[in-house]
Amino acid sequence: MTENTEATGGPERRVRVVLVDDHRMFRTGVQAEIGRTEETGVEVVGEAADVDQAVTVITATRPEVVLLDVHLPGGGGVEVLRRCAPLMGAAEDPVRFLALSVSDAAEDVIGVIRGGARGYVTKTITGTDLVDSIFRVQEGDAVFSPRLAGFVLDAFASTDAPPVDEDMDRLTQREREVLRLIARGYAYKEIAKQLFISVKTVESHVSAVLRKLQLSNRHELTRWATARRLV
Repeated sequence: MTENTEATGGPERRVRVVLVDDHRMFRTGVQAEIGRTEETGVEVVGEAADVDQAVTVITATRPEVVLLDVHLPGGGGVEVLRRCAPLMGAAEDPVRFLALSVSDAAEDVIGVIRGGARGYVTKTITGTDLVDSIFRVQEGDAVFSPRLAGFVLDAFASTDAPPVDEDMDRLTQREREVLRLIARGYAYKEIAKQLFISVKTVESHVSAVLRKLQLSNRHELTRWATARRLV
């Protein structure tokens, strides 16, 4: 019995999950191990074997957590994260990603964490621990295999820290996303569609960005973003 199971035998919580891995037999094994919903609380709502399939399934099902392999046909896990960035930044029901890979190479770990994944566990993890990790990621925690936790800290500690940009720090994550899209020439309607928000909300974010950066119009905002290489 896992911590997620009540004394009555039913799951205390539920989480909707998509499995992304190019090995069908591995997906089948993970599904059999954690997908017993009445016991684990994990409901597998979709599977994908490559980047294009992953983006399609994740967009269609809007799971709470995606178990993401690092090496995939079509560009790898980092490409899935890049194309699903608007879903990760959604104000309501954000999609969170947990990397599940056989690899513990530095470039793989750092790449997906910088891409937006909330954690990284290796395929040696037990089914019980994987279920626990999924629920922790759903709640917003960062989760790493014990050996990788120290490794990740060391890896980031050895990386030169980016300079502090006080102007950017005044913006929320969603305002930064809108800023980048405005600077790239997107219309309000296109931004609303890409970020799954209303045009009115886009207008509100743009007004907030202009006020915080003390800019007057879209043209100045684009020049500001270009100067910081945000476009």
